[in-house]
Amino acid sequence: MPPPQPTWGAPPGGGYQPGYGPYPPMQPRKKSNGPILALVLGGVVVLGLGAVGVFAATLNNKVNDTGYSNYTPQSPTFTAPTTTDEPTTTTTAGPPSRPPSSKSPSTGQTQAGGKAVYALADHPFLKANFGANTIAACPLPAMDYSPAGQDAFLRAALPCIESMWKPALQAANLPYQPVELHVITETAQYPCGTVRPDQTARYCQGGIYWTANAYAAERNPNNPNHPGKYLGQLAHEYGHHIQWLTGMLKASDRAQYDAGGWDTPKGLDLNRRMELQATCFGGMSLAPLSHGAIPIDVIRVALSDAGNRGDYDIYPTKDHGSPQNNANWVNQGYKTNQASACNTWAADAGTVS
Repeated sequence: MPPPQPTWGAPPGGGYQPGYGPYPPMQPRKKSNGPILALVLGGVVVLGLGAVGVFAATLNNKVNDTGYSNYTPQSPTFTAPTTTDEPTTTTTAGPPSRPPSSKSPSTGQTQAGGKAVYALADHPFLKANFGANTIAACPLPAMDYSPAGQDAFLRAALPCIESMWKPALQAANLPYQPVELHVITETAQYPCGTVRPDQTARYCQGGIYWTANAYAAERNPNNPNHPGKYLGQLAHEYGHHIQWLTGMLKASDRAQYDAGGWDTPKGLDLNRRMELQATCFGGMSLAPLSHGAIPIDVIRVALSDAGNRGDYDIYPTKDHGSPQNNANWVNQGYKTNQASACNTWAADAGTVS
Protein backbone atom coordinates (compact mmCIF):
# COMPACT_ATOMS: atom_id res chain seq x y z
CA MET A 1 0.00 0.00 0.00
CA PRO A 2 1.42 3.41 -0.88
CA PRO A 3 2.33 5.81 1.90
CA PRO A 4 -0.06 8.63 2.80
CA GLN A 5 0.09 11.35 0.19
CA PRO A 6 -1.21 14.90 0.08
CA THR A 7 -4.46 15.59 -1.69
CA TRP A 8 -3.16 16.96 -4.96
CA GLY A 9 -5.43 18.59 -7.45
CA ALA A 10 -6.37 21.89 -8.98
CA PRO A 11 -5.48 25.09 -7.12
CA PRO A 12 -7.99 26.13 -4.44
CA GLY A 13 -10.97 27.77 -6.06
CA GLY A 14 -9.91 26.59 -9.49
CA GLY A 15 -8.16 28.50 -12.22
CA TYR A 16 -5.27 30.87 -11.78
CA GLN A 17 -4.34 32.45 -8.51
CA PRO A 18 -2.67 35.86 -8.25
CA GLY A 19 0.94 36.03 -7.20
CA TYR A 20 2.10 37.54 -3.95
CA GLY A 21 5.57 38.91 -4.19
CA PRO A 22 8.62 39.61 -6.33
CA TYR A 23 11.05 37.09 -7.71
CA PRO A 24 14.79 37.70 -7.54
CA PRO A 25 16.11 40.15 -10.17
CA MET A 26 15.56 38.58 -13.56
CA GLN A 27 17.16 38.87 -16.98
CA PRO A 28 14.50 38.01 -19.60
CA ARG A 29 15.37 35.12 -21.89
CA LYS A 30 11.96 33.91 -23.06
CA LYS A 31 8.69 35.59 -23.85
CA SER A 32 6.06 34.43 -21.39
CA ASN A 33 3.32 35.85 -19.23
CA GLY A 34 1.30 35.34 -16.11
CA PRO A 35 1.00 33.50 -12.81
CA ILE A 36 -0.25 30.12 -11.69
CA LEU A 37 -0.47 27.97 -8.62
CA ALA A 38 1.64 24.78 -8.72
CA LEU A 39 1.93 21.80 -6.38
CA VAL A 40 5.13 20.27 -4.99
CA LEU A 41 6.23 16.78 -4.05
CA GLY A 42 5.21 16.18 -0.45
CA GLY A 43 4.05 19.81 -0.31
CA VAL A 44 2.92 22.79 -2.33
CA VAL A 45 4.85 25.46 -4.14
CA VAL A 46 2.92 28.66 -4.70
CA LEU A 47 4.31 31.26 -7.03
CA GLY A 48 3.22 34.22 -9.06
CA LEU A 49 3.94 37.64 -10.49
CA GLY A 50 1.63 40.00 -8.59
CA ALA A 51 2.45 42.07 -5.53
CA VAL A 52 1.31 41.58 -1.97
CA GLY A 53 0.33 44.52 0.14
CA VAL A 54 1.24 43.22 3.59
CA PHE A 55 2.39 40.02 5.21
CA ALA A 56 -0.70 39.07 7.23
CA ALA A 57 -0.27 39.82 10.90
CA THR A 58 -1.93 36.55 11.82
CA LEU A 59 1.12 34.68 10.52
CA ASN A 60 3.23 36.10 13.32
CA ASN A 61 0.86 34.51 15.80
CA LYS A 62 0.65 31.15 14.03
CA VAL A 63 4.18 30.41 12.84
CA ASN A 64 6.92 29.08 15.08
CA ASP A 65 9.95 30.83 13.60
CA THR A 66 12.68 30.92 16.22
CA GLY A 67 16.34 31.21 15.27
CA TYR A 68 19.00 28.53 15.16
CA SER A 69 20.52 27.18 18.35
CA ASN A 70 23.89 25.57 18.96
CA TYR A 71 23.88 21.83 18.36
CA THR A 72 26.12 19.00 19.48
CA PRO A 73 27.58 16.95 16.61
CA GLN A 74 25.97 13.63 15.83
CA SER A 75 27.59 10.53 17.26
CA PRO A 76 30.09 8.93 14.82
CA THR A 77 27.83 6.21 13.47
CA PHE A 78 28.68 6.84 9.83
CA THR A 79 29.41 3.81 7.65
CA ALA A 80 30.98 4.50 4.27
CA PRO A 81 28.92 3.33 1.26
CA THR A 82 30.28 0.24 -0.47
CA THR A 83 28.73 0.88 -3.89
CA THR A 84 30.74 2.19 -6.82
CA ASP A 85 28.24 4.88 -7.79
CA GLU A 86 29.42 7.47 -5.30
CA PRO A 87 28.05 10.96 -5.89
CA THR A 88 30.39 13.52 -7.41
CA THR A 89 31.25 16.45 -5.14
CA THR A 90 33.34 19.58 -5.28
CA THR A 91 35.41 21.56 -2.81
CA THR A 92 35.11 21.23 0.96
CA ALA A 93 33.69 23.90 3.19
CA GLY A 94 32.13 24.05 6.63
CA PRO A 95 28.52 25.11 7.23
CA PRO A 96 28.26 28.79 8.19
CA SER A 97 26.60 29.98 11.36
CA ARG A 98 23.05 31.14 10.69
CA PRO A 99 21.61 34.11 12.57
CA PRO A 100 18.11 33.92 14.02
CA SER A 101 15.55 34.44 11.28
CA SER A 102 13.01 37.20 11.56
CA LYS A 103 9.27 37.02 11.12
CA SER A 104 9.32 39.41 8.20
CA PRO A 105 8.60 37.92 4.75
CA SER A 106 11.52 36.75 2.67
CA THR A 107 10.58 39.13 -0.12
CA GLY A 108 12.13 41.91 1.94
CA GLN A 109 15.58 40.35 1.81
CA THR A 110 18.23 41.46 -0.62
CA GLN A 111 19.58 38.85 -3.01
CA ALA A 112 23.33 38.82 -3.54
CA GLY A 113 24.92 38.00 -6.88
CA GLY A 114 23.86 38.38 -10.49
CA LYS A 115 20.47 38.29 -12.13
CA ALA A 116 18.30 35.23 -12.47
CA VAL A 117 17.38 34.07 -15.96
CA TYR A 118 13.98 33.27 -17.47
CA ALA A 119 14.74 29.93 -19.10
CA LEU A 120 14.02 26.23 -18.78
CA ALA A 121 15.83 23.62 -20.90
CA ASP A 122 18.44 26.13 -22.05
CA HIS A 123 19.04 27.71 -18.65
CA PRO A 124 22.77 28.43 -18.19
CA PHE A 125 22.73 26.78 -14.76
CA LEU A 126 21.91 23.50 -16.53
CA LYS A 127 24.63 23.88 -19.15
CA ALA A 128 27.67 23.52 -16.88
CA ASN A 129 28.74 21.09 -14.17
CA PHE A 130 27.55 23.12 -11.22
CA GLY A 131 27.15 21.00 -8.10
CA ALA A 132 26.61 21.25 -4.37
CA ASN A 133 29.88 21.59 -2.47
CA THR A 134 31.07 18.98 0.02
CA ILE A 135 31.09 19.94 3.68
CA ALA A 136 33.10 18.33 6.45
CA ALA A 137 30.28 17.92 8.97
CA CYS A 138 26.63 18.74 9.50
CA PRO A 139 25.79 18.57 13.21
CA LEU A 140 22.21 17.46 13.70
CA PRO A 141 20.31 17.09 16.97
CA ALA A 142 18.68 13.86 18.00
CA MET A 143 15.35 13.65 16.20
CA ASP A 144 12.25 14.63 18.13
CA TYR A 145 9.09 14.33 16.03
CA SER A 146 7.18 17.03 17.87
CA PRO A 147 6.76 20.33 15.99
CA ALA A 148 9.51 21.88 18.11
CA GLY A 149 11.76 18.90 17.48
CA GLN A 150 11.20 19.03 13.73
CA ASP A 151 11.91 22.76 13.82
CA ALA A 152 15.23 22.17 15.59
CA PHE A 153 16.24 19.39 13.21
CA LEU A 154 15.40 21.33 10.05
CA ARG A 155 17.10 24.50 11.27
CA ALA A 156 20.22 22.53 12.02
CA ALA A 157 20.23 21.04 8.52
CA LEU A 158 19.53 24.23 6.58
CA PRO A 159 22.92 25.93 7.08
CA CYS A 160 24.58 22.80 5.69
CA ILE A 161 22.38 22.79 2.60
CA GLU A 162 22.86 26.50 2.05
CA SER A 163 26.63 26.33 2.41
CA MET A 164 26.69 23.62 -0.27
CA TRP A 165 24.57 25.54 -2.79
CA LYS A 166 25.70 29.14 -2.33
CA PRO A 167 29.07 28.67 -4.11
CA ALA A 168 27.37 27.02 -7.09
CA LEU A 169 24.95 29.92 -7.52
CA GLN A 170 27.77 32.43 -7.16
CA ALA A 171 29.88 30.58 -9.72
CA ALA A 172 26.95 30.76 -12.13
CA ASN A 173 26.53 34.49 -11.44
CA LEU A 174 23.04 33.89 -10.10
CA PRO A 175 21.43 35.53 -7.06
CA TYR A 176 21.53 33.96 -3.63
CA GLN A 177 19.65 34.47 -0.42
CA PRO A 178 19.02 32.08 2.47
CA VAL A 179 15.64 30.40 2.54
CA GLU A 180 13.31 31.19 5.43
CA LEU A 181 11.80 28.34 7.42
CA HIS A 182 8.39 28.70 9.05
CA VAL A 183 6.93 25.80 11.04
CA ILE A 184 3.14 25.88 10.85
CA THR A 185 1.10 24.51 13.73
CA GLU A 186 -2.22 26.31 13.14
CA THR A 187 -4.08 27.63 10.14
CA ALA A 188 -2.30 30.78 9.05
CA GLN A 189 -2.16 33.39 6.36
CA TYR A 190 1.11 33.55 4.47
CA PRO A 191 2.27 35.52 1.41
CA CYS A 192 0.64 33.07 -1.00
CA GLY A 193 -2.68 32.54 0.75
CA THR A 194 -3.73 30.21 3.55
CA VAL A 195 -1.90 27.19 4.90
CA ARG A 196 -3.45 24.58 7.20
CA PRO A 197 -1.47 22.35 9.56
CA ASP A 198 -2.97 19.18 8.04
CA GLN A 199 -1.64 20.08 4.60
CA THR A 200 1.85 19.26 3.48
CA ALA A 201 4.81 21.63 3.26
CA ARG A 202 4.89 24.31 0.64
CA TYR A 203 7.38 26.72 -0.85
CA CYS A 204 6.50 30.35 -1.53
CA GLN A 205 8.66 33.32 -2.52
CA GLY A 206 11.84 32.46 -0.65
CA GLY A 207 10.19 30.62 2.24
CA ILE A 208 9.51 27.01 3.23
CA TYR A 209 6.27 26.59 5.17
CA TRP A 210 6.61 23.33 7.03
CA THR A 211 3.49 21.66 8.43
CA ALA A 212 4.97 19.56 11.19
CA ASN A 213 1.87 17.60 12.20
CA ALA A 214 1.24 16.43 8.65
CA TYR A 215 4.65 14.74 8.46
CA ALA A 216 4.55 13.28 11.97
CA ALA A 217 1.20 11.71 11.07
CA GLU A 218 2.67 9.81 8.10
CA ARG A 219 3.12 6.54 9.90
CA ASN A 220 2.67 3.14 8.31
CA PRO A 221 5.00 0.22 7.56
CA ASN A 222 5.95 1.73 4.19
CA ASN A 223 6.73 5.16 5.57
CA PRO A 224 7.84 5.03 9.24
CA ASN A 225 9.13 8.07 11.03
CA HIS A 226 12.84 8.53 10.52
CA PRO A 227 15.12 11.59 10.35
CA GLY A 228 15.86 10.80 6.71
CA LYS A 229 12.27 11.44 5.70
CA TYR A 230 12.46 14.97 7.07
CA LEU A 231 15.86 15.66 5.55
CA GLY A 232 14.70 14.39 2.17
CA GLN A 233 11.57 16.51 2.18
CA LEU A 234 13.58 19.56 3.25
CA ALA A 235 16.01 18.91 0.38
CA HIS A 236 13.11 18.80 -2.08
CA GLU A 237 11.67 22.07 -0.81
CA TYR A 238 15.11 23.64 -1.03
CA GLY A 239 15.20 22.42 -4.62
CA HIS A 240 12.31 24.79 -5.27
CA HIS A 241 14.34 27.56 -3.66
CA ILE A 242 17.09 26.87 -6.20
CA GLN A 243 14.51 27.05 -8.97
CA TRP A 244 13.23 30.35 -7.59
CA LEU A 245 16.67 31.91 -7.27
CA THR A 246 17.82 30.83 -10.73
CA GLY A 247 14.62 31.94 -12.48
CA MET A 248 13.42 28.51 -13.58
CA LEU A 249 10.42 28.60 -11.26
CA LYS A 250 9.17 31.82 -12.81
CA ALA A 251 9.86 30.54 -16.31
CA SER A 252 7.83 27.42 -15.55
CA ASP A 253 5.05 29.54 -14.09
CA ARG A 254 4.84 31.60 -17.25
CA ALA A 255 5.07 28.57 -19.53
CA GLN A 256 2.12 26.96 -17.75
CA TYR A 257 0.13 30.15 -18.16
CA ASP A 258 0.97 30.30 -21.85
CA ALA A 259 -0.06 26.62 -22.19
CA GLY A 260 -3.57 27.49 -21.02
CA GLY A 261 -3.30 26.68 -17.35
CA TRP A 262 -1.83 24.46 -14.70
CA ASP A 263 -4.46 21.74 -15.23
CA THR A 264 -4.12 21.42 -19.03
CA PRO A 265 -2.15 18.47 -20.42
CA LYS A 266 0.80 20.73 -21.23
CA GLY A 267 0.48 22.51 -17.89
CA LEU A 268 0.58 19.22 -15.99
CA ASP A 269 3.58 18.09 -18.03
CA LEU A 270 5.41 21.28 -17.06
CA ASN A 271 4.38 20.83 -13.43
CA ARG A 272 5.78 17.30 -13.36
CA ARG A 273 9.05 18.52 -14.86
CA MET A 274 9.24 21.27 -12.25
CA GLU A 275 8.58 18.88 -9.36
CA LEU A 276 10.94 16.21 -10.62
CA GLN A 277 13.70 18.78 -11.04
CA ALA A 278 13.21 19.85 -7.42
CA THR A 279 13.48 16.18 -6.49
CA CYS A 280 16.70 15.90 -8.53
CA PHE A 281 18.11 19.03 -6.86
CA GLY A 282 17.13 17.42 -3.56
CA GLY A 283 19.29 14.45 -4.47
CA MET A 284 22.14 16.84 -5.17
CA SER A 285 21.71 18.30 -1.67
CA LEU A 286 22.06 14.82 -0.19
CA ALA A 287 25.17 13.91 -2.18
CA PRO A 288 27.78 15.98 -0.28
CA LEU A 289 26.31 14.91 3.06
CA SER A 290 26.99 11.25 2.27
CA HIS A 291 30.76 11.52 2.76
CA GLY A 292 30.58 11.50 6.53
CA ALA A 293 28.78 14.75 7.28
CA ILE A 294 25.76 12.80 8.62
CA PRO A 295 25.05 9.08 9.16
CA ILE A 296 24.55 7.24 5.90
CA ASP A 297 21.28 5.64 7.04
CA VAL A 298 19.71 9.10 7.10
CA ILE A 299 20.73 9.59 3.47
CA ARG A 300 19.40 6.18 2.45
CA VAL A 301 16.00 6.80 4.02
CA ALA A 302 15.84 10.28 2.46
CA LEU A 303 16.42 8.75 -0.98
CA SER A 304 13.94 5.92 -0.51
CA ASP A 305 11.27 8.25 0.87
CA ALA A 306 11.50 10.41 -2.27
CA GLY A 307 10.90 7.28 -4.32
CA ASN A 308 7.77 6.48 -2.32
CA ARG A 309 6.08 9.76 -3.24
CA GLY A 310 4.39 10.89 -6.39
CA ASP A 311 1.37 10.23 -8.57
CA TYR A 312 -0.01 6.88 -7.48
CA ASP A 313 -2.84 5.44 -9.58
CA ILE A 314 -5.39 6.37 -6.91
CA TYR A 315 -4.73 10.07 -7.55
CA PRO A 316 -6.59 11.45 -10.57
CA THR A 317 -4.28 14.42 -11.19
CA LYS A 318 -0.84 13.51 -12.50
CA ASP A 319 1.18 16.56 -11.54
CA HIS A 320 4.22 15.23 -9.65
CA GLY A 321 5.46 12.28 -11.67
CA SER A 322 5.22 8.60 -10.81
CA PRO A 323 6.95 7.26 -7.69
CA GLN A 324 9.39 5.40 -9.95
CA ASN A 325 10.31 8.58 -11.80
CA ASN A 326 10.72 10.40 -8.51
CA ALA A 327 13.08 7.65 -7.41
CA ASN A 328 14.99 7.85 -10.70
CA TRP A 329 15.46 11.62 -10.52
CA VAL A 330 16.45 11.81 -6.85
CA ASN A 331 19.03 9.09 -7.43
CA GLN A 332 20.31 10.80 -10.57
CA GLY A 333 20.85 14.03 -8.65
CA TYR A 334 22.49 12.12 -5.82
CA LYS A 335 24.84 10.05 -7.99
CA THR A 336 25.96 12.86 -10.31
CA ASN A 337 25.71 15.99 -8.14
CA GLN A 338 25.54 18.03 -11.35
CA ALA A 339 22.79 20.48 -12.19
CA SER A 340 23.13 19.50 -15.85
CA ALA A 341 21.86 16.03 -14.90
CA CYS A 342 18.67 17.60 -13.52
CA ASN A 343 17.47 19.11 -16.80
CA THR A 344 13.97 17.67 -16.61
CA TRP A 345 12.81 20.32 -19.07
CA ALA A 346 14.69 18.57 -21.88
CA ALA A 347 13.95 15.02 -20.71
CA ASP A 348 11.92 12.45 -22.67
CA ALA A 349 8.23 12.42 -21.80
CA GLY A 350 8.41 8.92 -20.33
CA THR A 351 10.95 9.99 -17.71
CA VAL A 352 8.67 12.74 -16.44
CA SER A 353 5.34 10.88 -16.60
